[in-house]
Amino acid sequence: MAEITAAMVKELRERTGEGMMDCKKALTKAGGDIEKAIDDMRASGAIKAAKKAGNVAAEGAIAVKLSDDNKTAVIMEVNSQTDFLALQDDFKKFVSDSIDQALAEKLTDAAPLIAARETARVELVGKVGENVNIRRLTRVEGDVLGAYLHGNKIGVIVSLKGGDSELARDIAMHVAASNPEFLHTTEVSEEAVAREKAVFMSLNEDKMKGKPAEIVEKMIAGRIQKFLAEASLVEQPFVKNPELTVGALAKKAGAEIISFTRYGVGEGIDKGEVDFAAEVAAQLAASQK
Repeated sequence: MAEITAAMVKELRERTGEGMMDCKKALTKAGGDIEKAIDDMRASGAIKAAKKAGNVAAEGAIAVKLSDDNKTAVIMEVNSQTDFLALQDDFKKFVSDSIDQALAEKLTDAAPLIAARETARVELVGKVGENVNIRRLTRVEGDVLGAYLHGNKIGVIVSLKGGDSELARDIAMHVAASNPEFLHTTEVSEEAVAREKAVFMSLNEDKMKGKPAEIVEKMIAGRIQKFLAEASLVEQPFVKNPELTVGALAKKAGAEIISFTRYGVGEGIDKGEVDFAAEVAAQLAASQK
């Protein structure tokens, strides 16, 4: 039998899209014959799904679903490789069925849903030729809930004490547009404030030169106050009426904002290049230990 080298595994992976260890197994079974390994993999029907399973899925859709009594909601992200697939009926049905199941079964995170939907996911991957993944899920319960979807790219759930669902939806729309980091200024960490102070001082070093210490402190304090207002939902000017802050809007309606959850498609997904040669070598080395 021919020796199975890293270069052979790399070539088979590039030609089929299969995983490293699956390529090594196929080559071993085929006695080192790459063409036979490819034929065997094609015959097993594994190539298409395996190829897509290794590709980065950073597009997709956000879905939100509210219970009939408006006191429970689920927000979920499902990723695809292309924005085109996210607009197709097969993908939309997978997303819809998944979030229906998540709400009905009172799921609080993605792990059990991923397991429950794996067969359907694999079937979809095989049909559409793209990787599809359920990435994350959050369940929200509250007195009054409101949700907003901006297309299929941004989703928000807002929980209120008092008020009504229309107010909650308006605030959710604001969150989608303004993307606050925190609910209240008191939630902003000391580290975040320190970072903002350091950035401000660095950008305004020339302006602060020669000024009395108390003036410099006032400049810094002013910037920090502005930062806190920009980062905190209740302090932001409401997008529909900038004369009111979001906190004042809620208070005027006799409501209190309890929480908000905002998802954007692909947030935090690393789309960086992969060194396939190094990956092959590393996985082969690990398998031979």
